[in-house]
Amino acid sequence: MPGGRLTQQERQQIALGLADGLAYAEIARRLDRPTSTVTREVMRNGGPTAYRADLAHRATEHRAHRRRKAAPRGPNAPSPAHGRDAEAVREYEEVFTTVFMQSGLPKMTARVLVCLYTTDEGSLTASELVQRLQVSPASVSKAITFLESQGLVRRERDERRRERYAVDNDVMYQSTVASARATAQLGETARQGVSILGPGTPAATRLENIARFVDFISESIVRAAEQAREVLHTQPETTSDSTA
Repeated sequence: MPGGRLTQQERQQIALGLADGLAYAEIARRLDRPTSTVTREVMRNGGPTAYRADLAHRATEHRAHRRRKAAPRGPNAPSPAHGRDAEAVREYEEVFTTVFMQSGLPKMTARVLVCLYTTDEGSLTASELVQRLQVSPASVSKAITFLESQGLVRRERDERRRERYAVDNDVMYQSTVASARATAQLGETARQGVSILGPGTPAATRLENIARFVDFISESIVRAAEQAREVLHTQPETTSDSTA
């Protein structure tokens, strides 16, 4: 099985495979590459509907050049926490960012959210985000404002009275419930149109069906979130010496 970076020809084969509607596993089989390699390549370069071989190749070269310039020098350079592979972490963050972008988040907002999710502490100050992402304070502030409005992050103060932005275990629950309630509002608005357009008319019937559908979906989401809330607080199991 070949190793190393994907070649431009392989990226062209990936683009052709996506255009033909092939699954990642089938494209990987034809390239004799791991499925994870193809999945990661596509997701960090626009996703299956926006992937372009030439743009992906140039973007990869640009990222490699940027990393070489940013690579720490000297024996005193800090090692990644918990012995992590720094390159693998960067690639994963790029994939995670792309997934958030495909869900509708702007790129900088997605980068900030991924940075918070992949931090062991689960929170960072504005200056720490600026340093980690190498962006302007204004960019971080704008992203945080949006994330806060969506219930995806919360503000807190640490023992030094510094403002921190956190993604604790309950943030995902609160965000999911808030999203479901926003969806329910769509149902309410659709139902208001029934009397205006005239009950029994094709347009009113369509809106009533939309309202019923949205009601069912939003109620199901809230109910499922309540039932699964404890999953967000699950701690990793520890193994005893006798079973390790």
